[in-house]
Amino acid sequence: MAEAVQHVFEGKWASTGARVTSVPVKDGDLVRAAAGGDREAFAALLDLHYDRIFRLCFRLTGRREEAEDLTQDICLALPAKLKSFRGQARLMTWLYRIAVNAAHDRRRRDSSRTKAADGWRDWEVNRRATARDTAAGLDWLRRTMAALPGDLRDTVALTIDGEMTHAQAAEVLGVSEGTVSWRLSEVRKRLRAMWQEETGR
Repeated sequence: MAEAVQHVFEGKWASTGARVTSVPVKDGDLVRAAAGGDREAFAALLDLHYDRIFRLCFRLTGRREEAEDLTQDICLALPAKLKSFRGQARLMTWLYRIAVNAAHDRRRRDSSRTKAADGWRDWEVNRRATARDTAAGLDWLRRTMAALPGDLRDTVALTIDGEMTHAQAAEVLGVSEGTVSWRLSEVRKRLRAMWQEETGR
């Protein structure tokens, strides 16, 4: 995270001559101060939200290196984007929307789905370090996640492990709560069908 802050300070903000003020406590105050060029406020925002943004980026991309790059890209773009934050949604919801959009942009630039799919194996190993999953099972998970359309993968990434409720994910994705529920049901149905097709069970 310190690297992201340093990059931002060396770039556009470093030349603004903005006065660094004491860091306010509330997200709204931090956003206003950071949007006005307050470096301490921006650093405080990153301190508060960087880890959650990174975790979402990891779930969206499935690869640690890509998640780190994507998180860096988001942090670099954040100073300019903060000026457009109107407070109509919670800050974390707004940041998640930025992360999902950034992941979509990256997917469009990188036509290969295999890179994102390979990381699902890493994610599963980290999440279930003590589980009895076999290499074949992890490979199956990687392949099935790669086969899902982007909208279904995004929905799973936001809601997995209870990170967000269906309502929160719907707000981030710009769809109805019913659509989120349908997508998750569709994922379960597709995974079950893939499993039955491959195992004959």
